[in-house]
Amino acid sequence: MSPPDLDNRHSENGTGDLPPARSGIAGWRSRARTFVEAPRVQKAIIALIALNAVTLGLETSPAAMAAAGPLLLTLDRVLLAIFTVEIAVRIFAHGHRFFRDAWSLFDFIVVGIAWVPLTEGFAVLRALRVLRVLRIITAVPRMRMVVQALLSAIPGISSIVALLALIFYVAAVMVTKLFGPSFPDWFGSIPKSLYSLFQIMTLESWSMGIVRPVMEQYPYAWLFFVPFILIATFTMLNLFIAVVVSAMQSEHEAEHRQVEEEAHDERRIILAEVKELRRQMAALQQRLDPGLARRDQAE
Repeated sequence: MSPPDLDNRHSENGTGDLPPARSGIAGWRSRARTFVEAPRVQKAIIALIALNAVTLGLETSPAAMAAAGPLLLTLDRVLLAIFTVEIAVRIFAHGHRFFRDAWSLFDFIVVGIAWVPLTEGFAVLRALRVLRVLRIITAVPRMRMVVQALLSAIPGISSIVALLALIFYVAAVMVTKLFGPSFPDWFGSIPKSLYSLFQIMTLESWSMGIVRPVMEQYPYAWLFFVPFILIATFTMLNLFIAVVVSAMQSEHEAEHRQVEEEAHDERRIILAEVKELRRQMAALQQRLDPGLARRDQAE
């Protein structure tokens, strides 16, 4: 039982007694939520997602389809039906709160794409059914924490991207004016210069493919390319890594604080229950032996 439920248990009647069992649709929703969130069910869903990833991969193999094509397609439909039932149960269990959770909405969209009719206009969407494999991110808490850290790092990363774009633009204007007349294929225009600079930043054939041919006509060209590589490749990459690591550390600290708060709430609830139990035992003792209770109070 979670701490909020225990708090509600004490706040509803003020005596610490358990509230009456839920009935009707609320009771069914509570049972459905308990079932779908059970560890065994979650582990089974993860196993089925992994199995679905294997079947979707085998469907791309002509040899596998020739040997067991109908079996693979049938298994894919069965797994899709299971995922659909799971989503339906989760929607029933959580109600409108299901659509307020980003991860639940992601699961709903991914499973819903697979039900798009297989027509000429929607054939591409049906190919996106492989996105069902990404549901394993929502099922594994550690993966979900990493993704949340990456999403929380977007503001910092966007600033770095804007700075990198500014550096690229200035560098592209420079190389277009410096090397464009002699090497129009690489630096003849701003778009061509941007693409060539991106290739240099990735260190893909930057030396023998671009820089050394340029240095044959412009011997001091390295004075531009070496600082550009140091800034655009190494410095900016380290900034990206720093922002992501900082975001992951913040997520870890937030998770740690949440665990500590939950543990503190549990201790507080347990202490309240112990006090209530002592009060009830004292009241029961007074009922059974009023004289003994008076003697204890006098002592």
